[in-house]
Amino acid sequence: MAPPREASRFLDWVSYALLGAIGFALVGILSPLLGSVLIPPRDVFQILLHQLSGGALFPQPCAGTGTSARLCGAYGTILWQIVVPQILLALVVGAALGISGGALQGIFRNPLADPFLLGISSGGTIGAALIYVYQFEIVRADVYLPLFAFLGSITTGLVILGIARGRFSSVETLLLAGVALANLLSAILSLILLYNPAGSVQVTFWLLGGLGLATWSIDGIAFGAVLVIGTLLALHGRELNLIQLGNDVAQSAGVDARSVRLRVILLASMATAVAVAFTGIIGFVGLVSPHIVRRIARPDYRVVLPGAAIVGAVFLLAARDVSYLAFPGSVLPLGIFTAFAGVPFFLYLLYRQRRSTTMGGL
Repeated sequence: MAPPREASRFLDWVSYALLGAIGFALVGILSPLLGSVLIPPRDVFQILLHQLSGGALFPQPCAGTGTSARLCGAYGTILWQIVVPQILLALVVGAALGISGGALQGIFRNPLADPFLLGISSGGTIGAALIYVYQFEIVRADVYLPLFAFLGSITTGLVILGIARGRFSSVETLLLAGVALANLLSAILSLILLYNPAGSVQVTFWLLGGLGLATWSIDGIAFGAVLVIGTLLALHGRELNLIQLGNDVAQSAGVDARSVRLRVILLASMATAVAVAFTGIIGFVGLVSPHIVRRIARPDYRVVLPGAAIVGAVFLLAARDVSYLAFPGSVLPLGIFTAFAGVPFFLYLLYRQRRSTTMGGL
C-alpha cells in the first residue's frame, strides 16, 4: 500500500492530467471550429495540420474538401492570423488571472479575493480610456493601447505596494485601500467620459474584456511575461502555506510574512496588468479557478498556484467558445460570459461563509 503522501501526489498528478486533457480537447478540437466566421471542420483541421507541419502534411490545405483555392486562402488567413492567436491569448491571460487569484487568496487568507480586489484593473481602464476618448496616436492604437493600460494597472499596483510597505499596514488596510482606489478611479473614468463621450462605446467594450488585440507578436509578449511572473509566483507556494497558519507560525519557520506579502502583491499586480493590457477587464477567472483546484486536488499552494493557472486558461477559453456557440458570428465581450459563471459561484462562496458573519447573524 502506497504511503499517504505518495498517494496524495499521485492524485495531484491525476488531477493535473484531467485538467490538461480538458484543455487539450478545447484547444485541439472545439476552439478552432468557433469564430466570427464559420469554417467547415475538415478545412479547419487540414489547414491547421498544414501550418503546423510547415506544409509537409496536406500541401494543398483544402484538397478533397470542395473548397476553392481562393476561399481556402481566406480561411487559412482567418484561422491562422485571427482564430489561433485569440485561442493562445485566452490561454495565456486565463493562466495569468488564475495564478494571480490563487496568490492573492493565499496572501490575504480570504477565499473571496481575486486579481481585481485591489483596483488594479481600474487603473488599466483609465489608461485605455485615454487612448479611446482622446484618440492619442490612434493610428498605432495596437501598440499604445496595451502600453497605456499596462502603465495604468501597474501604477495602481505600486500605490497599493507603497501602502503595504507602511509601518502600520495590515491585510484589512490593504483591502480597504484597494476598494477606495477602485472607486476613485471609477469616478475619474466617469469624468473622462462625461468630458468627451466619443469613446464611451470602446471603453464599455474594454470594461467587459475581449480578445480583439490578439496577434502572434502580442501572444509572444504576453506569454513571455506571464511565464516569468507566473513561475516566480509559483515559487511562493511553501511560504503561502505557512502564512495560512498565521504570521507568528510563519515567522518561527523562517518566513518573513511582510516580505512575502510585498513580493506576492507586486507579482500578482504585474500579472494582472499584463492581462488587462491585452484583453481589458475579465472578471471572476481569478476568483473561481483556485477554488476549483482546491476541490479537485488539495489546499496546498504548491498545487493551487500552478493548478489555478491551468484552470484559469481552460475557463477563459471555454468562455470564448461559449460566446461563439451562443451567438454564432458575433463578437461579444468575454466578461459577460465569465460573469454568468462567476456570479453564481461568488454567491455560493458567500453562502458558505454565512456562519462567520459579524452582522449579528443577519
